[in-house]
Amino acid sequence: MAVLARLANACIGAPEQLPDEVLERHPELANARWRRGGLLPRVAGWLLGQRSVAGITLWRTVFLGRSAPPSVELLLHELRHVQQFEASRAFPIQYLWETLKSGYHRNRFECDAREYAARAMAPRPGDS
Repeated sequence: MAVLARLANACIGAPEQLPDEVLERHPELANARWRRGGLLPRVAGWLLGQRSVAGITLWRTVFLGRSAPPSVELLLHELRHVQQFEASRAFPIQYLWETLKSGYHRNRFECDAREYAARAMAPRPGDS
């Protein structure tokens, strides 16, 4: 059984529990499933000419790269991709087309995710 678990973790990553203090500050992060490692971050990295990416989202599941620090900014960025998946069934095709047309960094969905994370991390009234 341990061999099958290791094989599964190598392919689809291991479940990742977000720290309580992060979930207290950003309870919306509980709307996604989080995994660490697996093939997807590596394959996405190879497509971008890197060893791995920090994170990749497929529907409600976020796959964090094995060595990516789980920064709140990254988590919120990937959560925005979960929301983008939920907003349109065509999102995967739209995302790929946008990447081919504009490049990864100028992809409008990536820009939106960066802006979402920045807004969510901005100081809130009453914060000290």
